[in-house]
Amino acid sequence: MRTRQIGAVLVSAAALAGSLTACGGGGPTTALQKAKDDKKLVIGVKYDQPGMGLKKPDGTVEGFDVDVAKYIAKELGVPESGITWKEARSANRETFLQQGQVDLIVATYSITEARKPKVTFAGPFYIAHQDTLIRADDASITSLDTLKGKRICQVTGSNSWKNIAEGTNKENKKVDVELVPAGGYDECITKLKGNAIDAVTTDDMILAGYAKREGSGLKVAGAPFTDEKYGVGLKKGDKETCEAVNKAITKMYEDGTLKTLFEKHFSGTGLEFTATSAPAPEGCA
Repeated sequence: MRTRQIGAVLVSAAALAGSLTACGGGGPTTALQKAKDDKKLVIGVKYDQPGMGLKKPDGTVEGFDVDVAKYIAKELGVPESGITWKEARSANRETFLQQGQVDLIVATYSITEARKPKVTFAGPFYIAHQDTLIRADDASITSLDTLKGKRICQVTGSNSWKNIAEGTNKENKKVDVELVPAGGYDECITKLKGNAIDAVTTDDMILAGYAKREGSGLKVAGAPFTDEKYGVGLKKGDKETCEAVNKAITKMYEDGTLKTLFEKHFSGTGLEFTATSAPAPEGCA
């Protein structure tokens, strides 16, 4: 009799444990499932890059990346009111995804081989190129070679300068430049306007955003030397969401939205939209 009672207790306990697992641990397993079930997403964007992702005094965010993120969220089933924005700096993007602090990251996030082991990337949704921002009256910088001997802004935490000084560019050329340290791109812009440096270098879309903010005093040189595949970062292994985001990106090109967003943020900067279709996806690894 006692044996049967103990067995019944064990069976009941197992059933209860299974029930708790199903109820308490059965939350959304992918960002797409969360979007469908909760109609909410947390999306990481930059807060300090004019034209791409910028937080305004009223607390809202704006920029090309922000608008792309809104479009993708809508395609996944989440209205703009269901988006919670979170600042994603270059140094914390992988950590945010790994810890589940964000569902997606759309923050000038270049798809690289070094990042793929840690991040599942949808996209790219745009291919940018590294270029240089110079003073509007400077006619001396027209190519990678003409940067020789120039004073280049070296931003803390950025590797953009290495593509010039160490030759990690499409032309495999090392250019002898003078590196001038700066804490961020706004400091670089101040130095450039004050003639303390000759050029600021990073992705052309980022530079175009600064050029538009500053007006006619600065321009993008228009001499690109790398390809930067902007992707949507997802938690490693979230293939389901990755495939859904890729479909949204394709639609964004087909219905003309991507071109409209590009022109909204970068018209008048010298940067031109030349894509005729969505870039080939990297694959949802």
